[in-house]
This record gives sequence, C-alpha cells and structure tokens, in this order.
Amino acid sequence: MQIAANKAVSIDYTLTNDDGEVLDSSVGGAPLVYLHGAGNIIPGLEKALEGKQSGDEIKVTVEPEEAYGDFNAELIAVLGRNMFEGVDELEVGMQFHASGPDGSMQIVTIKALEGDEVTVDGNHPLAGERLTFEVKVVEVRDAQDEEIAHGHVHGEGGHHH
Repeated sequence: MQIAANKAVSIDYTLTNDDGEVLDSSVGGAPLVYLHGAGNIIPGLEKALEGKQSGDEIKVTVEPEEAYGDFNAELIAVLGRNMFEGVDELEVGMQFHASGPDGSMQIVTIKALEGDEVTVDGNHPLAGERLTFEVKVVEVRDAQDEEIAHGHVHGEGGHHH
C-alpha cells in the first residue's frame, strides 16, 4: 500500500541538522505514527514520503520554508518580568503560551533574563534550519473514519484520548 492522503503511516526516522548533529530520532523507541495529508508532519517530509510504501527508505533534506519556516526577528520581544505573574522562578529555556501578533496562540521560549527584562522568542526552535531526515517506512494502512475526522492517528504510537 502506498502512502497517500488519509493513510496512517508509521516511520522510523533520524533527524539531523547541517552539522550532522542528531536533533531527534525514533531509533530505540516506537515509530512515529501520523495521518498523511493532515499536516501532522512538516510539509517537505510529507511530500517526500508521498507514494512510498512499507520497507522503503529515503534520505531527504528539507529547506526551512518546507519545515518550520524562516527565522523571524519580529518574533523576538523583550518583556517585563511582571508579564509572568504567578511564576516564581523564570529560567532560560522555559516555554509559555502567548498571543501572537495575529491573535493566535503561540509558544514562546525564554532566551535571556536581565534584571526585570525577559527576552522571549516566538520562533520554532528549528526555524531557519535546513533539516535532513533518514526515514524507513514501517507500515502504511488505511486510516479509520474517526482518525480522519479527528485529523490524527489513534492508538499505539498515535494519539490517545
């Protein structure tokens, strides 16, 4: 069975950056399970997997615009500590939900702390990075109607509710 829209796909993968540093991997754990065509994985990887089947192995490099986007300096802001009411200890690397410029929710990461100033970054940690995936397709199956309706895979290795 070939990978196409509304197929539940299981993959083993290793993700590296341009320096060859391993950023993420399913090796030694459960495969990643996703619903093809539902935007569950980055567009560049989803396009590269289209038409593949169980047992296929690919290596694909994905440019930022087909991954997590280009780095956007406008998503960096300096806020006062008073914006973090109820949080006793702020630390670099902490993440919070915040309203984005368009009113949508986004995750921001604390990048720096200086006195009463907190520098936050709304970019995805991998924004601006070219990413290389080594992938082995483990399984391809028809997604269940409920999975298609929910936009993600349920059960083992997928989403549990």
